[in-house]
Amino acid sequence: MRRYLLLLSWLLVRPGFGQSEGFVLNEREYFEREGVSVMVFQDFYPEGHQSGVTLIQHGERVAANGDVRLEATPGQWQPVPRLLRREVHPERNEVVAYLAYPDPERDRKGFNPIFYPDLHLTYRVRVRGEADGVRIIVDLDEPLPEAWAGRVGFNLELFPGALFGKSWYMDDAAGIFPRQPNGPVRVNDAGEVEAVPLATGRRLLVAPESDALRLEIESLRGELVLYDGRVQHDNGWFVVRTTIPAGVTTNALEWVVRPHVIPGWRYGPVLQVSQVGYHPRQPKVAVLELDARDDLQGTVYLLRLGNDGATDTVLAGPPVPWNGRFLRYRYAHFDFSHVTRPGLYVLTFRDVRSHPFRIAPDVYQRHVWQPTLEFFLPVQMCHMRVEQQYRVWHGACHLDDARMAPPDTNHIDGYVQGPELRAPYAPGEHVPGLNVGGWHDAGDNDLRIESQADEVFILATMYELFDVLKTYDNTTINQRRRLTQIHQPDGRPDVLQQIEHGVLSILGGYRALGRLYRGIIAPTLKQYVLIGDPANSTDNRVYDPSVPPETLSALRVDARDPRWVVTTADDRWVFTESNPAHEYKGIAALAAAGRVLRSYNPELARACVEAAEALWQQERDTSRGFNERVVAAVELFRTTGRDLYRRTLLNDRNRIVARIGSVGWAVGAILPTLGDSAFAEAVRAAVARYMDDVHRLQQENPYGVPYRPRIWGAGWDIQRFGVRQYLLHRAFPDLVPPDYVFNALNFVLGVHPGRNTAAFASGVGARSVTVAYGFNRADWTYIPGGVVSGTALIRPDFPELKEFPYLWQQAEYVMGGGATHFMLLVLAADQLLNATH
Repeated sequence: MRRYLLLLSWLLVRPGFGQSEGFVLNEREYFEREGVSVMVFQDFYPEGHQSGVTLIQHGERVAANGDVRLEATPGQWQPVPRLLRREVHPERNEVVAYLAYPDPERDRKGFNPIFYPDLHLTYRVRVRGEADGVRIIVDLDEPLPEAWAGRVGFNLELFPGALFGKSWYMDDAAGIFPRQPNGPVRVNDAGEVEAVPLATGRRLLVAPESDALRLEIESLRGELVLYDGRVQHDNGWFVVRTTIPAGVTTNALEWVVRPHVIPGWRYGPVLQVSQVGYHPRQPKVAVLELDARDDLQGTVYLLRLGNDGATDTVLAGPPVPWNGRFLRYRYAHFDFSHVTRPGLYVLTFRDVRSHPFRIAPDVYQRHVWQPTLEFFLPVQMCHMRVEQQYRVWHGACHLDDARMAPPDTNHIDGYVQGPELRAPYAPGEHVPGLNVGGWHDAGDNDLRIESQADEVFILATMYELFDVLKTYDNTTINQRRRLTQIHQPDGRPDVLQQIEHGVLSILGGYRALGRLYRGIIAPTLKQYVLIGDPANSTDNRVYDPSVPPETLSALRVDARDPRWVVTTADDRWVFTESNPAHEYKGIAALAAAGRVLRSYNPELARACVEAAEALWQQERDTSRGFNERVVAAVELFRTTGRDLYRRTLLNDRNRIVARIGSVGWAVGAILPTLGDSAFAEAVRAAVARYMDDVHRLQQENPYGVPYRPRIWGAGWDIQRFGVRQYLLHRAFPDLVPPDYVFNALNFVLGVHPGRNTAAFASGVGARSVTVAYGFNRADWTYIPGGVVSGTALIRPDFPELKEFPYLWQQAEYVMGGGATHFMLLVLAADQLLNATH
């Protein structure tokens, strides 16, 4: 209703004022003119550079985070305001956002606690569309305290990846946006290091040489200052800022932002097709993404590339409109499923040509799943030196793991230690047995129990499903020497060695603590944000508490926050928790590992099963973590055959049936062995109903998968969905078709929204994400076989996958399925398509 009223007001109040005449609020509540959009607080994720006033210019998000900030170039853990409300006023072509400092939900609490100063500030940001841009006005409810006058300011961040090598004018001064952050720097009165401004003035012109990026910012009150935010924070952007003086409230600050508009500009078309290719028997549907005003006129051609360099037209036809509304674009399909001849192909439409792709029966058998096993998993291994011929990926790290976390600690990244330690150790005491096994979680270098457990579980599942993994050996893993060597076979299946590595960490925690750890993480922010070799995170020496700690280093970015100081007590902290869902994940992983390791390492396999059964017996709140409890019971039953676990499942039959979409993939594997035909029929009926829901949801978008975009890329969720569809198909082939497996895989391999059609799996296919958020992100590079989160949503309707290593919501790697779900999907597709009928 609200959107309808906005559209009605827009049509009635603004007759004759079209997009060609100015920046006008549209029915999706942002300002629009030709190829330029200005959003106002439709996103609120400032630490991810996705908030405040946001500018999209000709298909590129060039500016974001337009808001009042307390620092000139703030970083991730520095104060952000609380968004109180947002108002849209179409009658005056204006959006108003109401905000305040501090945010009580984040002030030393929450997932990533923030140390707020003693400042209480309420204000509003008004943005009004005009003929050639937008006017931004900041009003304060009360004047700034004297100590904060001239320190609080309005910031607008400029995306560096689009501006490297581009020029700027600040009044009559000129410069080039640098590729790396250069000095000089200065130290302020608080002892914090600050960037020296690139320029100051009243009018900034960005990229005057580029019609697509040219942008003018004029300050009508106060001086503009241009900073390079990367001087203080590697993940920073360029920042334009005006500070607010003393004694002002209404119209405390006023800017006019004038983006250049290319007359008649239109988006696309974009051809979205798998970066790897297709099996001859596989459905093959390319998605065309076009400007919403596009008439779809034109012909799509499928061309076969000959071994003599010639091209033959194999198929030609019009794109078929997809009749729905999704994001800001128009979509169409081109189905070439009946083309089965092996070879190399490209698609063309108008003047757009796709990358080359294969059609072949062995399309998924080499260079697709292997990088995850050959590179990504070895590179992520903690407590090991990882070599690859001439290269050392990283040294043996965190050999001093770990000290008991202090009680009543809300740390970072969701790590919270309650008043009880739940372990026989004093705060800060060394906990032995934790300096072995495990994988670093993405670029954060921590070991989360859910990530470790899920990784072990997925690897064990793959080992049982796919025969190729039973002999695949490309890596040497020597636990005694703490050495991993890529592309050096050692006669042992790589998957089993990786399972062993994960189990060593999980069992190490159980043996030391009598329970599973919550996780192991760096004790300071300075160590947590380390980019580069994780062997440099600590001194690898167990801290001696009899020796007073000495300061080793510090980042002087926030004098309020002591977490930026590193001392000789640099060993990682181990946290405990009471979390049934995480505990059941650990139980399932240990039970599955106990099965697959029986022949490879009988002693370790026996320890896994004993630990899993002992953990199952521990007291916990069984009303929590139901889905994970079902999976754990399934795995324990498969491993031990004990009736205890069978009865657990049958006693929960009603809840299992009610939650079939979450647990059916696990229960289906053992349904015939439970010996209860009534339960089996109830499960089958529930699966049929669930698939009706899946079919309905996948029709909401042109990609054939249930997909509702959000701030974070959805690639991992869609992979997980595809894996569960495969497992459901194995159990219920008459109810669950394999199509969604292929659709999910295609999504990850390039058939996803936005103009960046790179495969989310790094180093896979013709073009993939090769600038990613791994531990080597400062080098603007990647880890082969890692899978990023993928295309994110700039609300309400702009899909984005930038080539920038510091947007974790788009380019991060993670453990616990981020890469191995992709690996499983590829192996599943190959198995399904090459099955003998």
